[in-house]
Amino acid sequence: MWIFGIKTPSPQSPVILGWREWVGLPDLDIPLIKAKLDSGAHTSALHAEAAGLITLAPDKQLICFAVQPLKTHPERSVQCIAPLIDRRMITNSGGHGEQRYVIRTHLRIGALLWAIELSLTNRATMRFRMLLGRTALAGRALIDVRQSYLMGRPHLL
Repeated sequence: MWIFGIKTPSPQSPVILGWREWVGLPDLDIPLIKAKLDSGAHTSALHAEAAGLITLAPDKQLICFAVQPLKTHPERSVQCIAPLIDRRMITNSGGHGEQRYVIRTHLRIGALLWAIELSLTNRATMRFRMLLGRTALAGRALIDVRQSYLMGRPHLL
């Protein structure tokens, strides 16, 4: 299927991805962030700092937050704003539960684009600023754990 000149993956033709890939989050003005693809994680996560809520109406809130997409360049911070879709208790890999804000945004991998849900958390101590869980990949992608960056590295740096 093609939407606005961009191919969206379908269950009939899942794409093969490496265990880590360069991805983009165009709705958040983040053209490039390194993500770890983790089929063991249910929910996807994005490193976010200084999160704050803006209440527009009782049932409509926005979340403002900062993202440093490149760990080696903390000065390149992106200020983001997105509709808040939920607050969920999410268990991290260490088995600890954390209440997180959840947003919906588009994910770009190579020429592919589709909507995903992302929980916002502090991943400063983690190797990757973003984790793509199985819910975001289900029916769209398969992970070849022996390979990395199968979609190539964008030349945006």
